[in-house]
Amino acid sequence: MKKLFVSNKDESVRMFKYGWMEFFSRVHFSVPLILYVPVVGYFLYWGYAHTDLGTVAVTGLFASGIFAWTAAEYFLHRFVFHYHPTSQWGQRLHFIMHGVHHDYPNDSMRLVMPPSVSIPLAFLFYFGFKILMGAALTAPFYAGFVLGYLFYDMLHYAVHHANWNNKWFMTLKAHHLKHHFKDPERGFGVSSALWDKIVGTEYK
Repeated sequence: MKKLFVSNKDESVRMFKYGWMEFFSRVHFSVPLILYVPVVGYFLYWGYAHTDLGTVAVTGLFASGIFAWTAAEYFLHRFVFHYHPTSQWGQRLHFIMHGVHHDYPNDSMRLVMPPSVSIPLAFLFYFGFKILMGAALTAPFYAGFVLGYLFYDMLHYAVHHANWNNKWFMTLKAHHLKHHFKDPERGFGVSSALWDKIVGTEYK
């Protein structure tokens, strides 16, 4: 079987010529928590305190946001991160976005999305939801969506670096590691295998 990685150790490769760019391409797993837990808290509070939605509606929108993230996670991973461009520039961009993770899957400093990518995406999703739903509905929905993202990021890190004796976790870990070491064109869900099952890209 063809080897699907360059190194399975906690190491990586230099991606940028300039030191400051290289520095910002690496991020500790705690950084998304520091950045986005306050975002979740703020929008959830705003949904309760500054709208007339009520507890049931806010809770439902919050849960819907979490569910929406699972779909975004799957389709971004499958159709954006695993899009294979033909141009040299496109291949370089693909390597920076996701290819390096497949070449060095256990690099602990490139397992979570750097803020230089996640912050613009966070604004893009927020204003997209706001245009579609309005500010009041968006607040609790977006809080759930961001929490879903955080759960994904932390679980992705744990899948590569933790060994918890938990059936649910070990099932997800096996699912994701097959994506790296068996068939990278299946198993696109990380925090859940739900969409792989729905779309038909699960491992038989």
